[in-house]
Amino acid sequence: MLLGRLIWVALGAALLVGSVQTVLLQWQATPILLAAQAFEDQTAAPVHAQAVEPLAHEDGGVERTAWTWVANVLHSFSMALLVCVVMCLWVWRRGASARPMLLGLSVAAAGWLSLHLWPSLGLPADIPGMDAARLGSRQGWWVLAAASAALACATLAFGRQPWRWLIAIAWLALPYGVGAPALQSDPLAGFGTDAQMQLRLLGEQFVAVTRWMSVSLWLSLGLSCGWLFRRWLQTPLLAMRDH
Repeated sequence: MLLGRLIWVALGAALLVGSVQTVLLQWQATPILLAAQAFEDQTAAPVHAQAVEPLAHEDGGVERTAWTWVANVLHSFSMALLVCVVMCLWVWRRGASARPMLLGLSVAAAGWLSLHLWPSLGLPADIPGMDAARLGSRQGWWVLAAASAALACATLAFGRQPWRWLIAIAWLALPYGVGAPALQSDPLAGFGTDAQMQLRLLGEQFVAVTRWMSVSLWLSLGLSCGWLFRRWLQTPLLAMRDH
């Protein structure tokens, strides 16, 4: 019974959050990606902005948008399940003292720190065409950064010892002590001067957009999960806990 409610709450939040993310993606991120893709086959050849604009509007259509929406809903569903499970653990431990809306936002903030901000400080989002360090090295370091940030948040949330802050700081410092993998050369060295300038600008815009979209993702997850949790999960969870 409780598991079914948990899944329905996560699905309801995912439908809302995934729809919002699809609109933001089409509005802000897609034009940057399509503009950057125009340079992928033009290494070492100067390309002017006039050649990019028509391509920025290609490959659109209902089918592409529909599959983007499906992907965003599935991703949001997995993140909503994560948020709701952590909220359930907190309420099970602390009881009725937890405020669902504040709790949802707090868990979402921890998710944003762990799954976006902390890894992205060492490995910012890349646009198409940029060289990067070996994929396996980047994936391994991303997992380390995300896990370290999650452990830091869990230490602060569930620990009681006064020195838990030192442990959390140590967890946060661990991936940066190891060091994020990086190229020793310019990732845009293979492009002409004009293309490099435009790609650097697109790259800066893309990093800003991905950070804003991650904030909107986790903020909307925190609000929707908090509201749905209060309506459908908190009461039966407390009843099971006190039984």
